[in-house]
Amino acid sequence: MIERTLSERLHLDVPLLVGLLILSCMGLVILYSAGGQDTAVVWRQGIRMVAAFGVLFIAAQVPPAQLARWSIGIYALGILLLVVVLLFGDIGKGAQRWLDLGIVRFQPSELMKLAVPLVLAWLLAEGGVPPRFGRVILSCVLILLPVLMIAQQPDLGTALLVACAGFSVLFVAGLSLRAIIGFVLLAGAAMPVLWHFLHDYQRRRVLMFLDPQQDPLGAGYHIIQSQIAIGSGGLYGKGWLNGTQSHLEFLPERSTDFIFAVFCEEFGLMGALLLMSVYAFVISRGLYIALKSQHTFGRLFGTGIILTFFVYIMINMGMVSGQVPVVGIPLPLISHGGTSLLTLLAGFGMLMAIHTHRRFLAE
Repeated sequence: MIERTLSERLHLDVPLLVGLLILSCMGLVILYSAGGQDTAVVWRQGIRMVAAFGVLFIAAQVPPAQLARWSIGIYALGILLLVVVLLFGDIGKGAQRWLDLGIVRFQPSELMKLAVPLVLAWLLAEGGVPPRFGRVILSCVLILLPVLMIAQQPDLGTALLVACAGFSVLFVAGLSLRAIIGFVLLAGAAMPVLWHFLHDYQRRRVLMFLDPQQDPLGAGYHIIQSQIAIGSGGLYGKGWLNGTQSHLEFLPERSTDFIFAVFCEEFGLMGALLLMSVYAFVISRGLYIALKSQHTFGRLFGTGIILTFFVYIMINMGMVSGQVPVVGIPLPLISHGGTSLLTLLAGFGMLMAIHTHRRFLAE
Protein backbone atom coordinates (compact mmCIF):
# COMPACT_ATOMS: atom_id res chain seq x y z
CA MET A 1 0.00 0.00 0.00
CA ILE A 2 1.27 3.44 -0.91
CA GLU A 3 1.70 5.65 2.14
CA ARG A 4 -0.12 8.96 1.83
CA THR A 5 1.40 12.27 2.77
CA LEU A 6 -0.21 14.55 5.36
CA SER A 7 -1.61 16.82 2.63
CA GLU A 8 -3.22 13.81 0.94
CA ARG A 9 -4.76 12.65 4.22
CA LEU A 10 -6.20 16.15 4.68
CA HIS A 11 -7.23 16.16 0.99
CA LEU A 12 -5.38 19.42 0.30
CA ASP A 13 -3.28 20.27 -2.74
CA VAL A 14 -0.31 22.19 -1.34
CA PRO A 15 0.75 24.15 -4.49
CA LEU A 16 -2.80 25.34 -5.12
CA LEU A 17 -3.32 26.17 -1.44
CA VAL A 18 -0.10 28.20 -1.34
CA GLY A 19 -1.15 30.17 -4.42
CA LEU A 20 -4.54 30.96 -2.86
CA LEU A 21 -2.91 32.03 0.41
CA ILE A 22 -0.50 34.35 -1.42
CA LEU A 23 -3.40 36.00 -3.26
CA SER A 24 -5.33 36.39 0.01
CA CYS A 25 -2.35 38.04 1.73
CA MET A 26 -1.89 40.40 -1.21
CA GLY A 27 -5.57 41.24 -0.94
CA LEU A 28 -5.30 42.16 2.74
CA VAL A 29 -2.25 44.34 2.06
CA ILE A 30 -3.91 46.40 -0.66
CA LEU A 31 -7.24 46.47 1.23
CA TYR A 32 -5.52 48.23 4.14
CA SER A 33 -4.57 51.02 1.74
CA ALA A 34 -7.80 51.05 -0.28
CA GLY A 35 -9.88 51.01 2.92
CA GLY A 36 -8.30 54.21 4.23
CA GLN A 37 -5.85 52.36 6.53
CA ASP A 38 -8.75 51.18 8.65
CA THR A 39 -7.57 48.11 10.57
CA ALA A 40 -11.16 47.17 11.39
CA VAL A 41 -11.87 46.65 7.68
CA VAL A 42 -8.81 44.42 7.34
CA TRP A 43 -9.70 42.43 10.45
CA ARG A 44 -13.24 41.80 9.19
CA GLN A 45 -11.94 40.66 5.83
CA GLY A 46 -9.32 38.50 7.55
CA ILE A 47 -12.05 36.78 9.58
CA ARG A 48 -14.00 36.17 6.36
CA MET A 49 -10.89 34.66 4.80
CA VAL A 50 -10.33 32.32 7.74
CA ALA A 51 -13.96 31.20 7.47
CA ALA A 52 -13.63 30.79 3.69
CA PHE A 53 -10.51 28.64 4.00
CA GLY A 54 -12.40 26.61 6.59
CA VAL A 55 -15.12 26.04 3.98
CA LEU A 56 -12.38 25.06 1.49
CA PHE A 57 -11.08 22.44 3.92
CA ILE A 58 -14.57 21.02 4.53
CA ALA A 59 -15.37 20.92 0.79
CA ALA A 60 -12.08 19.12 0.10
CA GLN A 61 -13.18 16.23 2.34
CA VAL A 62 -16.21 15.40 0.19
CA PRO A 63 -15.50 12.67 -2.41
CA PRO A 64 -16.34 13.67 -6.01
CA ALA A 65 -18.87 10.82 -6.26
CA GLN A 66 -20.76 12.37 -3.34
CA LEU A 67 -20.60 15.80 -4.96
CA ALA A 68 -22.14 14.33 -8.10
CA ARG A 69 -24.99 12.80 -6.07
CA TRP A 70 -25.64 16.11 -4.32
CA SER A 71 -25.51 18.22 -7.49
CA ILE A 72 -29.26 18.19 -8.23
CA GLY A 73 -30.11 19.04 -4.62
CA ILE A 74 -27.61 21.91 -4.52
CA TYR A 75 -28.97 23.27 -7.81
CA ALA A 76 -32.58 23.01 -6.59
CA LEU A 77 -31.66 24.77 -3.33
CA GLY A 78 -30.03 27.59 -5.31
CA ILE A 79 -33.13 28.05 -7.48
CA LEU A 80 -35.35 28.07 -4.39
CA LEU A 81 -33.21 30.74 -2.74
CA LEU A 82 -33.31 32.86 -5.91
CA VAL A 83 -37.12 32.69 -5.84
CA VAL A 84 -37.10 33.77 -2.18
CA VAL A 85 -34.81 36.70 -3.07
CA LEU A 86 -37.15 37.85 -5.84
CA LEU A 87 -40.11 37.72 -3.43
CA PHE A 88 -38.64 38.77 -0.09
CA GLY A 89 -35.03 39.80 -0.73
CA ASP A 90 -33.31 42.66 1.06
CA ILE A 91 -32.84 45.75 -1.14
CA GLY A 92 -29.52 47.59 -1.20
CA LYS A 93 -28.09 50.12 -3.67
CA GLY A 94 -31.20 49.78 -5.83
CA ALA A 95 -30.91 46.01 -6.23
CA GLN A 96 -32.79 43.13 -4.59
CA ARG A 97 -29.94 40.60 -4.31
CA TRP A 98 -29.57 39.72 -0.63
CA LEU A 99 -31.20 37.56 1.99
CA ASP A 100 -30.94 38.96 5.51
CA LEU A 101 -31.18 36.23 8.15
CA GLY A 102 -30.36 38.58 11.00
CA ILE A 103 -27.09 36.87 11.84
CA VAL A 104 -25.78 36.89 8.29
CA ARG A 105 -26.60 38.69 5.05
CA PHE A 106 -25.65 36.91 1.84
CA GLN A 107 -26.27 36.71 -1.92
CA PRO A 108 -27.84 33.37 -2.98
CA SER A 109 -26.82 34.10 -6.58
CA GLU A 110 -23.23 33.32 -5.57
CA LEU A 111 -24.22 29.71 -4.88
CA MET A 112 -25.18 29.29 -8.54
CA LYS A 113 -21.56 29.84 -9.60
CA LEU A 114 -20.96 26.38 -8.09
CA ALA A 115 -24.38 24.77 -8.53
CA VAL A 116 -24.60 25.30 -12.30
CA PRO A 117 -21.24 23.74 -13.28
CA LEU A 118 -21.81 21.02 -10.68
CA VAL A 119 -25.17 19.88 -12.05
CA LEU A 120 -24.03 20.19 -15.67
CA ALA A 121 -20.89 18.14 -15.00
CA TRP A 122 -23.08 15.41 -13.46
CA LEU A 123 -25.64 15.54 -16.29
CA LEU A 124 -23.10 15.43 -19.11
CA ALA A 125 -20.91 12.81 -17.42
CA GLU A 126 -23.93 10.53 -16.97
CA GLY A 127 -24.93 10.88 -20.63
CA GLY A 128 -21.43 10.54 -22.04
CA VAL A 129 -19.33 13.01 -23.96
CA PRO A 130 -19.58 14.60 -26.43
CA PRO A 131 -23.16 15.37 -25.34
CA ARG A 132 -26.15 14.51 -27.47
CA PHE A 133 -28.57 17.15 -28.70
CA GLY A 134 -31.18 16.50 -26.01
CA ARG A 135 -28.70 16.93 -23.16
CA VAL A 136 -27.31 20.09 -24.75
CA ILE A 137 -30.81 21.60 -24.80
CA LEU A 138 -31.46 20.53 -21.20
CA SER A 139 -28.10 22.00 -20.19
CA CYS A 140 -29.03 25.32 -21.79
CA VAL A 141 -32.30 25.36 -19.84
CA LEU A 142 -30.45 24.65 -16.58
CA ILE A 143 -28.09 27.55 -17.35
CA LEU A 144 -30.62 30.12 -18.53
CA LEU A 145 -33.09 29.61 -15.66
CA PRO A 146 -30.80 30.99 -12.91
CA VAL A 147 -29.16 33.48 -15.28
CA LEU A 148 -32.50 35.15 -16.06
CA MET A 149 -33.52 35.13 -12.39
CA ILE A 150 -30.22 36.76 -11.34
CA ALA A 151 -30.45 39.34 -14.13
CA GLN A 152 -33.91 40.24 -12.81
CA GLN A 153 -32.47 41.29 -9.40
CA PRO A 154 -30.69 43.08 -11.26
CA ASP A 155 -27.15 41.66 -11.10
CA LEU A 156 -25.80 41.48 -14.62
CA GLY A 157 -22.23 40.75 -13.53
CA THR A 158 -23.11 37.62 -11.54
CA ALA A 159 -25.53 36.51 -14.27
CA LEU A 160 -22.69 36.67 -16.81
CA LEU A 161 -20.40 34.65 -14.54
CA VAL A 162 -23.03 31.97 -13.98
CA ALA A 163 -23.57 31.77 -17.74
CA CYS A 164 -19.81 31.48 -18.28
CA ALA A 165 -19.62 28.71 -15.66
CA GLY A 166 -22.32 26.71 -17.40
CA PHE A 167 -21.19 27.17 -20.98
CA SER A 168 -17.58 26.44 -19.96
CA VAL A 169 -18.66 22.96 -18.88
CA LEU A 170 -20.57 22.49 -22.14
CA PHE A 171 -17.54 23.61 -24.15
CA VAL A 172 -15.18 21.25 -22.31
CA ALA A 173 -17.66 18.39 -22.78
CA GLY A 174 -16.87 18.51 -26.49
CA LEU A 175 -19.52 20.52 -28.27
CA SER A 176 -19.24 20.26 -32.04
CA LEU A 177 -17.97 23.23 -34.04
CA ARG A 178 -21.40 23.51 -35.63
CA ALA A 179 -23.05 23.84 -32.21
CA ILE A 180 -20.53 26.45 -31.06
CA ILE A 181 -21.09 28.55 -34.21
CA GLY A 182 -24.84 28.19 -33.71
CA PHE A 183 -24.59 29.47 -30.11
CA VAL A 184 -22.49 32.44 -31.24
CA LEU A 185 -24.96 33.37 -34.00
CA LEU A 186 -27.91 32.96 -31.63
CA ALA A 187 -26.24 35.18 -29.02
CA GLY A 188 -25.54 37.83 -31.67
CA ALA A 189 -29.14 37.76 -32.87
CA ALA A 190 -30.39 38.10 -29.28
CA MET A 191 -28.36 41.26 -28.59
CA PRO A 192 -31.05 43.75 -29.76
CA VAL A 193 -33.63 41.96 -27.60
CA LEU A 194 -31.32 41.93 -24.58
CA TRP A 195 -30.61 45.65 -25.07
CA HIS A 196 -34.34 46.33 -24.81
CA PHE A 197 -34.52 44.57 -21.42
CA LEU A 198 -31.48 46.28 -19.92
CA HIS A 199 -32.05 48.87 -17.20
CA ASP A 200 -31.24 52.49 -18.03
CA TYR A 201 -28.09 52.52 -15.89
CA GLN A 202 -26.86 49.33 -17.62
CA ARG A 203 -27.33 50.92 -21.04
CA ARG A 204 -25.42 53.99 -19.85
CA ARG A 205 -22.54 51.78 -18.74
CA VAL A 206 -22.29 50.24 -22.21
CA LEU A 207 -22.41 53.66 -23.87
CA MET A 208 -19.81 55.05 -21.45
CA PHE A 209 -17.55 52.11 -22.25
CA LEU A 210 -17.59 53.21 -25.88
CA ASP A 211 -16.89 56.86 -24.98
CA PRO A 212 -16.58 57.73 -21.25
CA GLN A 213 -15.84 61.37 -22.10
CA GLN A 214 -19.50 61.84 -23.02
CA ASP A 215 -20.26 62.24 -19.32
CA PRO A 216 -16.95 62.63 -17.43
CA LEU A 217 -18.60 63.72 -14.17
CA GLY A 218 -21.48 61.25 -14.34
CA ALA A 219 -21.69 57.76 -15.85
CA GLY A 220 -18.16 57.93 -17.28
CA TYR A 221 -16.56 59.02 -13.99
CA HIS A 222 -15.69 55.53 -12.72
CA ILE A 223 -13.82 54.48 -15.86
CA ILE A 224 -11.96 57.79 -16.25
CA GLN A 225 -10.73 57.89 -12.65
CA SER A 226 -9.75 54.23 -12.79
CA GLN A 227 -7.71 54.74 -15.94
CA ILE A 228 -6.00 57.76 -14.38
CA ALA A 229 -5.08 55.68 -11.31
CA ILE A 230 -3.69 52.82 -13.41
CA GLY A 231 -1.74 55.11 -15.72
CA SER A 232 -0.29 57.23 -12.92
CA GLY A 233 1.27 54.15 -11.31
CA GLY A 234 3.87 53.91 -14.05
CA LEU A 235 6.41 51.10 -13.98
CA TYR A 236 6.97 50.69 -10.24
CA GLY A 237 4.03 52.59 -8.72
CA LYS A 238 3.82 55.39 -6.18
CA GLY A 239 4.41 53.08 -3.25
CA TRP A 240 2.14 51.38 -0.75
CA LEU A 241 -0.25 53.84 0.95
CA ASN A 242 0.89 56.62 -1.41
CA GLY A 243 -1.85 56.43 -4.02
CA THR A 244 -3.52 59.78 -4.66
CA GLN A 245 -6.61 58.74 -6.64
CA SER A 246 -7.76 56.45 -3.85
CA HIS A 247 -6.67 58.39 -0.76
CA LEU A 248 -8.05 61.68 -2.08
CA GLU A 249 -11.29 59.79 -2.83
CA PHE A 250 -11.37 60.40 -6.57
CA LEU A 251 -11.70 56.66 -7.22
CA PRO A 252 -15.12 55.19 -6.28
CA GLU A 253 -15.64 51.60 -5.03
CA ARG A 254 -11.89 51.45 -4.39
CA SER A 255 -12.02 48.55 -1.95
CA THR A 256 -14.35 46.37 -4.03
CA ASP A 257 -14.83 46.53 -7.81
CA PHE A 258 -11.99 48.99 -8.52
CA ILE A 259 -9.34 47.69 -6.13
CA PHE A 260 -7.14 46.63 -9.05
CA ALA A 261 -6.80 50.30 -10.00
CA VAL A 262 -5.55 51.03 -6.46
CA PHE A 263 -3.10 48.13 -6.76
CA CYS A 264 -1.74 49.41 -10.09
CA GLU A 265 -1.39 52.97 -8.81
CA GLU A 266 0.62 51.92 -5.76
CA PHE A 267 2.66 49.02 -7.21
CA GLY A 268 2.78 49.93 -10.89
CA LEU A 269 3.14 47.68 -13.90
CA MET A 270 5.62 45.38 -12.15
CA GLY A 271 3.25 44.83 -9.24
CA ALA A 272 0.37 44.12 -11.64
CA LEU A 273 2.52 41.57 -13.50
CA LEU A 274 3.39 39.89 -10.19
CA LEU A 275 -0.30 39.66 -9.28
CA MET A 276 -1.15 38.25 -12.71
CA SER A 277 1.68 35.72 -12.37
CA VAL A 278 0.19 34.38 -9.13
CA TYR A 279 -3.22 34.20 -10.79
CA ALA A 280 -1.65 32.37 -13.74
CA PHE A 281 -0.04 29.86 -11.36
CA VAL A 282 -3.37 29.16 -9.62
CA ILE A 283 -5.15 28.76 -12.97
CA SER A 284 -2.47 26.46 -14.43
CA ARG A 285 -2.42 24.31 -11.27
CA GLY A 286 -6.21 24.11 -11.29
CA LEU A 287 -6.28 23.04 -14.94
CA TYR A 288 -3.62 20.42 -14.24
CA ILE A 289 -5.74 18.97 -11.42
CA ALA A 290 -8.91 19.00 -13.54
CA LEU A 291 -7.32 17.37 -16.58
CA LYS A 292 -5.63 14.69 -14.45
CA SER A 293 -8.98 13.63 -12.98
CA GLN A 294 -9.76 9.93 -13.45
CA HIS A 295 -13.44 10.52 -14.16
CA THR A 296 -15.43 12.65 -16.58
CA PHE A 297 -17.36 14.42 -13.83
CA GLY A 298 -14.12 15.67 -12.23
CA ARG A 299 -12.67 16.88 -15.53
CA LEU A 300 -15.82 18.75 -16.50
CA PHE A 301 -16.51 20.34 -13.13
CA GLY A 302 -12.86 21.20 -12.38
CA THR A 303 -12.24 22.76 -15.78
CA GLY A 304 -15.50 24.70 -15.56
CA ILE A 305 -14.53 26.14 -12.16
CA ILE A 306 -11.09 27.23 -13.38
CA LEU A 307 -12.37 28.75 -16.62
CA THR A 308 -14.96 30.71 -14.61
CA PHE A 309 -12.20 31.91 -12.28
CA PHE A 310 -10.22 33.05 -15.34
CA VAL A 311 -13.22 34.94 -16.76
CA TYR A 312 -13.80 36.48 -13.30
CA ILE A 313 -10.28 37.95 -13.34
CA MET A 314 -10.34 39.08 -16.97
CA ILE A 315 -13.70 40.87 -16.66
CA ASN A 316 -12.62 42.78 -13.53
CA MET A 317 -9.25 43.81 -14.95
CA GLY A 318 -10.83 44.70 -18.27
CA MET A 319 -13.56 46.66 -16.51
CA VAL A 320 -11.24 48.86 -14.45
CA SER A 321 -8.94 49.49 -17.44
CA GLY A 322 -11.83 50.45 -19.72
CA GLN A 323 -11.64 47.37 -21.97
CA VAL A 324 -15.10 46.04 -21.08
CA PRO A 325 -18.22 47.78 -19.69
CA VAL A 326 -18.54 48.20 -15.92
CA VAL A 327 -20.58 45.25 -14.64
CA GLY A 328 -19.79 45.22 -10.92
CA ILE A 329 -17.58 42.13 -10.60
CA PRO A 330 -14.97 42.10 -7.77
CA LEU A 331 -11.38 40.91 -8.20
CA PRO A 332 -11.19 37.33 -6.81
CA LEU A 333 -9.46 37.02 -3.42
CA ILE A 334 -8.40 40.68 -3.55
CA SER A 335 -11.61 42.72 -3.33
CA HIS A 336 -13.45 43.29 -0.06
CA GLY A 337 -16.44 40.98 0.38
CA GLY A 338 -17.67 37.80 1.99
CA THR A 339 -20.18 35.73 0.01
CA SER A 340 -18.17 35.61 -3.22
CA LEU A 341 -15.05 34.69 -1.23
CA LEU A 342 -16.83 31.77 0.45
CA THR A 343 -18.20 30.32 -2.78
CA LEU A 344 -14.92 30.83 -4.60
CA LEU A 345 -12.86 28.94 -2.02
CA ALA A 346 -15.57 26.29 -1.69
CA GLY A 347 -15.10 25.69 -5.42
CA PHE A 348 -11.34 25.35 -4.99
CA GLY A 349 -11.97 22.93 -2.11
CA MET A 350 -14.10 20.79 -4.43
CA LEU A 351 -11.30 20.98 -7.00
CA MET A 352 -8.82 19.69 -4.42
CA ALA A 353 -11.24 16.87 -3.59
CA ILE A 354 -11.17 15.81 -7.24
CA HIS A 355 -7.37 15.57 -7.07
CA THR A 356 -6.79 14.09 -3.62
CA HIS A 357 -9.59 11.49 -3.66
CA ARG A 358 -8.03 9.81 -6.68
CA ARG A 359 -7.61 6.06 -6.62
CA PHE A 360 -4.28 4.62 -5.49
CA LEU A 361 -3.23 1.86 -7.84
CA ALA A 362 -1.57 -0.16 -5.07
CA GLU A 363 -4.64 -0.14 -2.83
